[in-house]
Amino acid sequence: MPLLNWQALKSNQVTGTVFNELDDERVLEELNMAVFEEQFKTKAQSAPVDLGTLKMKKAQKTSSKVSLMEPNRAKNLAITLRKEGMAASDICCAIETYNQRALSLDFLELLERFIPTEYEMKLIYNYECEGRPLDELSEEDRFMVRFSKIPRLSQRISTLTFMGNFPESVHLIQPQLNALIAASMSIKSSIKLKKILEIILAFGNYMNSSKRGAAYGFRLQSLDLLLDTKSTDRKQTLLHFIVSIIQEKYPQVQAFYTELHFLDKAALVSLDSILQDVRTLDRGMESLTADGRTAQDAYDSAVEYFGENSKTTPPSMFFPVFVRFIKAYKQAEQENEQRRRHGVNCEASSTPPKPEVTGTKAASDGLIAELKRRQVSPLVREGKDGAIEDIITDLRNQPYRRTDAGRRSAKWKPGQQLHVSSDISL
Repeated sequence: MPLLNWQALKSNQVTGTVFNELDDERVLEELNMAVFEEQFKTKAQSAPVDLGTLKMKKAQKTSSKVSLMEPNRAKNLAITLRKEGMAASDICCAIETYNQRALSLDFLELLERFIPTEYEMKLIYNYECEGRPLDELSEEDRFMVRFSKIPRLSQRISTLTFMGNFPESVHLIQPQLNALIAASMSIKSSIKLKKILEIILAFGNYMNSSKRGAAYGFRLQSLDLLLDTKSTDRKQTLLHFIVSIIQEKYPQVQAFYTELHFLDKAALVSLDSILQDVRTLDRGMESLTADGRTAQDAYDSAVEYFGENSKTTPPSMFFPVFVRFIKAYKQAEQENEQRRRHGVNCEASSTPPKPEVTGTKAASDGLIAELKRRQVSPLVREGKDGAIEDIITDLRNQPYRRTDAGRRSAKWKPGQQLHVSSDISL
């Protein structure tokens, strides 16, 4: 049959669309597709359409993962996670432990955009309250569930981002601040520049004395006017004349510009931008300072809870105690398990095999009775022949002596009769 050249949607693209509600398999079962195949078959007719393939497609459609996020947001999160190439548990663990080396700065800045919103947190909470398995969620949603469980998530990512940006920010800001400081201080402290301005003020007051009167000072933008004011012959400017006067009368200040430093670099500095960056760093430092206080309080509380003194017990002494104990505990668990298995194996090997019972209990009881009867019969015959009476007569006339010639009874005397019980069994 000819192929229909359409743009098919993937199984994960039909979620939430009208196609997820359609049952095309039912339509195929209701219709007789033989007529359709006959009319639309090609010269090289292919095999009939296998409904099993369509059933597989439907199974994929119905087994698509549940998503708690908006499609575009989930797609962007998937792209972000794929770029980093780390497991969700490793990413969250690195954030919880402030492990900067495990996460790149670019990834942290991207991940900051996916901090769960209140609406997403509510959806996650409701999903978990319903007791639904996490396996039904998409990979991005499972990450979001684990991501949302990190305490103080927003503060942690901000701190990590700040710590990652801090060296670079300082590297960019510090030279600009240094240039601004050096230029400002050099201009303010230059004695030669002060003399130059004094000379310019004198010339300006002389030129304006007849019309405007004496001035106490001038705006710095007025320095640009020194180039606009020219001589009568238009061959030189006022600045040229002042420079020649300085060279002639005040040569000690003619190189005043050697006292001024970093003016070009300071001219490129945007003070508002620099101060904004500094305030950002300051807020980051405040966050770090707050985290430092929280860490100190938490550690002091934990150490005192276990009866120790936090001032004399640093973390390098406190936590290794538990590390060693946990290691020894796990080792003891393993040894106990090995000992238990060894005991079970020894007990199994030392237990003799039980004999097989070949007869019934009645046959066994009959055999035992027959053996007892045979043992008792000779004794009865000996009793009839008088052997028992002869033994009793000898015991009455002579006491019994042990074969090992041991001690004799201290209470027996010759002539004393010995009472012998008649209940004798041989």
